[in-house]
Amino acid sequence: MANVSRTSCYVLFLLVAVLLVFFTNTEALKPKVARLEFYMHDIVGGPNQTAVRVAPTEPVNFTSPDPIAAAFGSLSVMDNPLTATPDPKSALLGRAQGIYAMSSQHDEFSLLMTLTYVMLSGPYNGSTFSVVGRNPVMQSVREMPIVGGTGMFRLARGYCLAQTHTMSGMDAVIRYNVTVIHY
Repeated sequence: MANVSRTSCYVLFLLVAVLLVFFTNTEALKPKVARLEFYMHDIVGGPNQTAVRVAPTEPVNFTSPDPIAAAFGSLSVMDNPLTATPDPKSALLGRAQGIYAMSSQHDEFSLLMTLTYVMLSGPYNGSTFSVVGRNPVMQSVREMPIVGGTGMFRLARGYCLAQTHTMSGMDAVIRYNVTVIHY
């Protein structure tokens, strides 16, 4: 009888240990959702540029009266501040660093964006998420996919909704609502 009791205790202990490991590991596998809102300041002119056209330095299509066709193929590198409000002096939350290219030739001002958003404050300080996608700039709301991340956003996926808040010439303040799904 003592052997049966000892064996039963051992099996029960083993079952409890397996269940604890199972529940601990499955909790870690549940995705978390971060919802962020910030304003990106894209400054292409003046002394404090945050985005610089790097190729070509002159429009490719000189003969076209269409400014979209003339800019097709141009490539810019950016390091834009991300702030809490549209005011450029508001709290700096992060930076958008990457490349955008003029990707449409006709009728639509569209960019191909390859950007990494680096968070510099708050609970996600030091974490990044990356966006790669098409940005039809003149649409009121643009959606772009999140394709990865680092730190708290490791294995990230999700989407960004971008809306132009203000525009002065080619300088713009863009409001971002971001949903990041991460583990």
